[in-house]
Amino acid sequence: MLHLLIHHKVHDYAKWKPGFDGFAATQKANGSKGGYLFRITDAPNEILILLEWDDLEKARRFTQSQDLREGMQRAGVSVQPEFYFLEEVERVPE
Repeated sequence: MLHLLIHHKVHDYAKWKPGFDGFAATQKANGSKGGYLFRITDAPNEILILLEWDDLEKARRFTQSQDLREGMQRAGVSVQPEFYFLEEVERVPE
């Protein structure tokens, strides 16, 4: 399974979150299978998003899309995000 990890710094989480939620259909249309949203406990305006993806090239195109850049700008992303494309190697047991 392929994952896309996105690290965002935002001006205000409460203002950013509705923009993120409103982008779910665009993510899905580009191949996202959903995932997880995290906040860094000591820096609540730093966000990590871990999304499952069905295809590496679709994920790469999504991260380079004008739609995503405009959506991030509207939502208040304050710094250029970092994108990491992750290949699941194995599940670590509990």
